[in-house]
Amino acid sequence: MDARLLVSLSGIGPRTLHRCAELATELDRRKVPLSLLFAPQLAGTAAVTEWVRTRVRAGDGLLLHGFDHRIAPTHRAHFGRRAEFAALPAHEARLRLIAAQAAVERAGLAVDGFAPPRWLASHGTLEAVRGQGFRLCADLGAVHDLSTGAVHRSRVHDFANQPHRTETLRCFALVLASARAAKRGGLVRLGADAADLTRPGLRQALLDAVDVALENRAFGSTYQSLAASPRGATRTSVPSGARLVNRP
Repeated sequence: MDARLLVSLSGIGPRTLHRCAELATELDRRKVPLSLLFAPQLAGTAAVTEWVRTRVRAGDGLLLHGFDHRIAPTHRAHFGRRAEFAALPAHEARLRLIAAQAAVERAGLAVDGFAPPRWLASHGTLEAVRGQGFRLCADLGAVHDLSTGAVHRSRVHDFANQPHRTETLRCFALVLASARAAKRGGLVRLGADAADLTRPGLRQALLDAVDVALENRAFGSTYQSLAASPRGATRTSVPSGARLVNRP
Protein backbone atom coordinates (compact mmCIF):
# COMPACT_ATOMS: atom_id res chain seq x y z
CA MET A 1 0.00 0.00 0.00
CA ASP A 2 1.34 3.42 -0.94
CA ALA A 3 2.03 5.80 1.93
CA ARG A 4 0.55 9.25 2.30
CA LEU A 5 3.06 12.00 3.09
CA LEU A 6 1.95 14.89 5.31
CA VAL A 7 4.41 17.77 5.83
CA SER A 8 3.44 20.43 8.35
CA LEU A 9 5.03 23.80 9.06
CA SER A 10 4.71 25.79 12.28
CA GLY A 11 6.36 28.94 13.59
CA ILE A 12 5.14 31.06 10.67
CA GLY A 13 5.68 34.74 11.43
CA PRO A 14 7.20 37.98 10.13
CA ARG A 15 10.78 37.00 10.96
CA THR A 16 10.54 33.52 9.45
CA LEU A 17 8.32 34.19 6.45
CA HIS A 18 11.10 34.19 3.87
CA ARG A 19 12.36 30.81 5.06
CA CYS A 20 8.84 29.42 5.04
CA ALA A 21 8.44 30.61 1.46
CA GLU A 22 11.72 28.97 0.46
CA LEU A 23 10.61 25.63 1.92
CA ALA A 24 7.25 25.92 0.19
CA THR A 25 9.03 26.46 -3.14
CA GLU A 26 11.16 23.37 -2.61
CA LEU A 27 8.09 21.28 -1.85
CA ASP A 28 6.22 22.70 -4.83
CA ARG A 29 9.01 21.32 -7.02
CA ARG A 30 8.32 17.91 -5.49
CA LYS A 31 4.53 18.31 -5.83
CA VAL A 32 4.13 17.98 -2.06
CA PRO A 33 1.70 20.39 -0.36
CA LEU A 34 2.27 21.87 3.07
CA SER A 35 -0.10 21.76 6.00
CA LEU A 36 0.30 25.19 7.57
CA LEU A 37 -0.06 25.38 11.35
CA PHE A 38 -1.41 28.87 11.97
CA ALA A 39 -1.29 30.56 15.40
CA PRO A 40 -3.27 33.80 14.92
CA GLN A 41 -1.66 35.78 17.75
CA LEU A 42 1.84 34.94 16.51
CA ALA A 43 1.34 35.68 12.83
CA GLY A 44 1.76 39.38 13.44
CA THR A 45 1.51 41.06 10.04
CA ALA A 46 -0.74 41.34 7.02
CA ALA A 47 2.11 39.97 4.90
CA VAL A 48 2.10 36.70 6.83
CA THR A 49 -1.67 36.37 6.58
CA GLU A 50 -1.65 37.11 2.85
CA TRP A 51 1.09 34.53 2.26
CA VAL A 52 -0.90 31.90 4.15
CA ARG A 53 -4.05 32.83 2.22
CA THR A 54 -2.18 32.53 -1.09
CA ARG A 55 -0.74 29.15 -0.15
CA VAL A 56 -4.13 27.79 0.86
CA ARG A 57 -5.64 28.95 -2.43
CA ALA A 58 -2.83 27.07 -4.22
CA GLY A 59 -3.62 23.81 -2.43
CA ASP A 60 -1.90 23.84 0.97
CA GLY A 61 -3.81 22.76 4.06
CA LEU A 62 -4.47 25.01 7.05
CA LEU A 63 -4.81 23.97 10.68
CA LEU A 64 -5.34 26.14 13.73
CA HIS A 65 -2.25 25.90 15.93
CA GLY A 66 -3.46 27.20 19.28
CA PHE A 67 -4.41 30.72 20.26
CA ASP A 68 -1.45 32.45 21.87
CA HIS A 69 1.47 30.28 22.94
CA ARG A 70 2.83 33.14 25.06
CA ILE A 71 -0.05 32.97 27.56
CA ALA A 72 0.57 30.30 30.16
CA PRO A 73 -2.43 27.98 30.63
CA THR A 74 -3.99 27.83 34.07
CA HIS A 75 -3.51 24.04 34.02
CA ARG A 76 -0.16 23.80 32.26
CA ALA A 77 1.36 20.95 34.25
CA HIS A 78 5.02 20.55 33.30
CA PHE A 79 4.89 20.83 29.53
CA GLY A 80 5.97 24.46 29.25
CA ARG A 81 4.23 27.40 27.67
CA ARG A 82 4.51 26.16 24.11
CA ALA A 83 2.25 23.23 24.96
CA GLU A 84 -0.72 25.52 25.31
CA PHE A 85 -3.41 22.81 25.18
CA ALA A 86 -1.54 19.91 26.78
CA ALA A 87 -3.40 19.87 30.11
CA LEU A 88 -6.43 22.12 29.71
CA PRO A 89 -9.91 21.16 30.91
CA ALA A 90 -12.62 21.37 28.28
CA HIS A 91 -14.07 24.74 29.36
CA GLU A 92 -10.72 26.56 29.23
CA ALA A 93 -9.79 24.91 25.93
CA ARG A 94 -13.14 26.00 24.50
CA LEU A 95 -12.56 29.63 25.48
CA ARG A 96 -9.18 29.68 23.79
CA LEU A 97 -10.58 28.00 20.68
CA ILE A 98 -13.39 30.55 20.42
CA ALA A 99 -10.87 33.40 20.65
CA ALA A 100 -8.59 31.74 18.10
CA GLN A 101 -11.44 31.09 15.65
CA ALA A 102 -12.52 34.73 15.90
CA ALA A 103 -8.96 35.88 15.17
CA VAL A 104 -8.72 33.58 12.16
CA GLU A 105 -12.01 34.88 10.80
CA ARG A 106 -10.81 38.48 11.18
CA ALA A 107 -7.77 37.51 9.12
CA GLY A 108 -10.06 36.31 6.34
CA LEU A 109 -9.12 32.65 6.76
CA ALA A 110 -11.15 29.54 7.49
CA VAL A 111 -9.92 26.48 9.39
CA ASP A 112 -11.55 23.10 9.92
CA GLY A 113 -8.62 21.32 11.55
CA PHE A 114 -6.67 21.74 14.79
CA ALA A 115 -3.10 20.87 15.71
CA PRO A 116 -2.11 21.86 19.28
CA PRO A 117 1.30 23.35 20.06
CA ARG A 118 3.90 20.59 20.46
CA TRP A 119 1.16 18.24 19.22
CA LEU A 120 -0.05 17.78 22.81
CA ALA A 121 -3.81 17.85 23.42
CA SER A 122 -5.63 16.99 26.64
CA HIS A 123 -8.83 14.96 26.64
CA GLY A 124 -10.66 18.19 27.45
CA THR A 125 -9.12 19.85 24.40
CA LEU A 126 -10.25 17.04 22.12
CA GLU A 127 -13.76 17.39 23.51
CA ALA A 128 -13.70 21.16 23.00
CA VAL A 129 -12.34 20.89 19.45
CA ARG A 130 -15.16 18.53 18.52
CA GLY A 131 -17.71 20.87 20.07
CA GLN A 132 -16.39 23.84 18.09
CA GLY A 133 -17.13 22.22 14.75
CA PHE A 134 -13.64 21.15 13.67
CA ARG A 135 -13.42 18.21 11.30
CA LEU A 136 -10.10 16.88 12.56
CA CYS A 137 -7.57 17.12 15.36
CA ALA A 138 -3.95 16.07 14.84
CA ASP A 139 -1.89 15.22 17.91
CA LEU A 140 1.52 13.64 18.45
CA GLY A 141 0.44 10.07 17.82
CA ALA A 142 -2.68 10.22 15.66
CA VAL A 143 -5.06 12.19 13.47
CA HIS A 144 -8.64 12.13 14.75
CA ASP A 145 -11.52 12.42 12.28
CA LEU A 146 -14.07 14.16 14.49
CA SER A 147 -16.96 13.56 12.10
CA THR A 148 -16.70 9.77 12.01
CA GLY A 149 -14.63 8.99 15.09
CA ALA A 150 -11.96 7.32 12.96
CA VAL A 151 -8.41 7.50 14.32
CA HIS A 152 -5.44 7.42 11.92
CA ARG A 153 -2.52 6.35 14.08
CA SER A 154 0.85 7.72 13.05
CA ARG A 155 3.50 9.57 15.03
CA VAL A 156 4.84 12.96 13.97
CA HIS A 157 8.51 12.84 13.06
CA ASP A 158 10.26 16.14 13.72
CA PHE A 159 13.44 17.50 15.23
CA ALA A 160 11.77 18.23 18.56
CA ASN A 161 11.12 14.51 19.01
CA GLN A 162 14.59 13.38 17.94
CA PRO A 163 17.66 12.88 20.17
CA HIS A 164 19.43 16.17 20.91
CA ARG A 165 22.97 14.88 21.36
CA THR A 166 24.20 16.00 17.96
CA GLU A 167 22.63 17.66 14.94
CA THR A 168 23.95 14.90 12.70
CA LEU A 169 22.17 12.25 14.74
CA ARG A 170 18.92 14.23 14.69
CA CYS A 171 19.08 14.55 10.92
CA PHE A 172 19.84 10.87 10.42
CA ALA A 173 17.02 9.86 12.75
CA LEU A 174 14.46 11.97 10.86
CA VAL A 175 15.41 10.57 7.45
CA LEU A 176 15.48 6.99 8.76
CA ALA A 177 12.08 7.38 10.43
CA SER A 178 10.60 8.76 7.22
CA ALA A 179 11.96 5.86 5.17
CA ARG A 180 10.63 3.26 7.59
CA ALA A 181 7.18 4.85 7.78
CA ALA A 182 6.92 5.08 3.98
CA LYS A 183 7.91 1.46 3.50
CA ARG A 184 5.17 0.36 5.90
CA GLY A 185 2.52 2.34 3.98
CA GLY A 186 -0.12 4.40 5.74
CA LEU A 187 0.87 7.86 6.96
CA VAL A 188 4.25 9.56 6.97
CA ARG A 189 3.98 12.68 9.15
CA LEU A 190 6.89 15.13 9.00
CA GLY A 191 6.78 18.28 11.10
CA ALA A 192 8.98 21.35 10.68
CA ASP A 193 9.24 24.46 12.79
CA ALA A 194 10.30 27.58 10.91
CA ALA A 195 13.14 27.93 13.43
CA ASP A 196 14.57 24.64 12.13
CA LEU A 197 14.96 26.19 8.69
CA THR A 198 17.64 28.59 9.93
CA ARG A 199 20.06 25.64 10.21
CA PRO A 200 21.14 24.34 6.79
CA GLY A 201 21.69 20.81 8.10
CA LEU A 202 18.20 20.52 9.55
CA ARG A 203 16.59 22.07 6.50
CA GLN A 204 18.38 19.64 4.18
CA ALA A 205 17.48 16.69 6.41
CA LEU A 206 13.80 17.62 6.15
CA LEU A 207 14.02 17.71 2.36
CA ASP A 208 15.92 14.41 2.39
CA ALA A 209 13.17 12.90 4.53
CA VAL A 210 10.58 14.10 2.00
CA ASP A 211 12.61 12.69 -0.89
CA VAL A 212 13.11 9.27 0.71
CA ALA A 213 9.37 9.06 1.41
CA LEU A 214 8.59 9.86 -2.24
CA GLU A 215 11.15 7.30 -3.38
CA ASN A 216 9.28 4.72 -1.33
CA ARG A 217 5.99 5.41 -3.14
CA ALA A 218 4.54 7.95 -0.74
CA PHE A 219 2.43 10.74 -2.26
CA GLY A 220 2.05 14.24 -0.89
CA SER A 221 -1.24 15.21 0.70
CA THR A 222 -2.73 17.44 3.41
CA TYR A 223 -4.32 16.66 6.76
CA GLN A 224 -7.71 17.63 5.37
CA SER A 225 -7.59 14.60 3.08
CA LEU A 226 -7.92 12.37 6.16
CA ALA A 227 -11.22 13.86 7.32
CA ALA A 228 -14.63 12.87 6.08
CA SER A 229 -16.06 15.25 3.51
CA PRO A 230 -18.79 17.62 4.68
CA ARG A 231 -22.29 16.44 3.86
CA GLY A 232 -23.01 16.81 0.17
CA ALA A 233 -19.38 17.18 -0.84
CA THR A 234 -17.55 14.70 -3.02
CA ARG A 235 -14.13 13.18 -2.42
CA THR A 236 -11.57 12.69 -5.17
CA SER A 237 -9.86 9.33 -5.11
CA VAL A 238 -6.10 9.18 -5.54
CA PRO A 239 -4.81 6.47 -7.84
CA SER A 240 -2.23 4.08 -6.47
CA GLY A 241 1.28 5.49 -6.68
CA ALA A 242 0.17 9.00 -7.62
CA ARG A 243 2.18 11.94 -6.33
CA LEU A 244 -0.02 14.92 -6.59
CA VAL A 245 -1.29 17.78 -4.51
CA ASN A 246 -4.61 17.01 -2.87
CA ARG A 247 -6.79 20.07 -2.65
CA PRO A 248 -8.30 20.41 0.85
